[in-house]
Amino acid sequence: MTVIGIFGPTASGKSRVAEAVAGRLAGELVSADAMQVYRGLPILTNQSPARLVSIWPLHTEASVGEYAPLAHAAVDEILAAERTPVVVGGTGLYFRAALADLRLPPAPPPGARERWAEAYDADPAATYRRLRDLDPAAAEVVHANDRRRVVRALELADAGASLRPEQDRLWNEATRHPTVLVGLDPPKEELDRRIVERTRAMFDAGVQEEVRAALAGPISQTARKTLGLDEVASLPREQAIEAIVARTRRYAAYQRKWMRRIPGLVIVEDADDVVALARTRERVPRCGG
Repeated sequence: MTVIGIFGPTASGKSRVAEAVAGRLAGELVSADAMQVYRGLPILTNQSPARLVSIWPLHTEASVGEYAPLAHAAVDEILAAERTPVVVGGTGLYFRAALADLRLPPAPPPGARERWAEAYDADPAATYRRLRDLDPAAAEVVHANDRRRVVRALELADAGASLRPEQDRLWNEATRHPTVLVGLDPPKEELDRRIVERTRAMFDAGVQEEVRAALAGPISQTARKTLGLDEVASLPREQAIEAIVARTRRYAAYQRKWMRRIPGLVIVEDADDVVALARTRERVPRCGG
């Protein structure tokens, strides 16, 4: 059996296409979305029926390291049942982690991020020079003014890892199982229209009440990064819609960049294209991975 991986920017129609593909190939969906793992925000995160959706409470600090073994187990169970795993998502790292054995960086020492962030805020130039001393390869690809990446690079250096490893296994073609990788990339004007429609539909469906309930209890730092959470909580409806649409468009552009970097990915238009591609690949003898 072949694994199907479907990637694309938010509002590109991934879930609809994935459900159609699963129906036609005796498949089962596996979500690769960093925010759909949370319970309590089904409207805001646009959840659909799939494995690894709504698996953790909002107070859990989610990570790709925790997600990857769950995704591997889900894919393996579906294959063992002689069904087709359809991995669908828009979080690039989660998508890749579901399909491949990634060499993830070790956990940094406690407090490393805070320590380096304080150092950067006090003296950015000196902190960047420290990065050049500790990890010259990372310093080559990180701008001195990029606070977030400088801090992250130093945090990794503390853990004995690098922001720029010698072998970037994230982007090679190896997967755990034979895999068909497809992407959805509708025209920008169409995607913008869908983003506006979906954002307004969230408010019509009661996202404001959902967010109020979510924020009434404990919530992790990772869950707080859910796109739209702060806007829904703090702004009047129309202002929140405008702000969420703007942020979603920027995020969609970022997802498109991710999609272009995935080796072997084929741009498709609909489920028919995916099914045809999968059936063609099944007829071609392939080596594992």
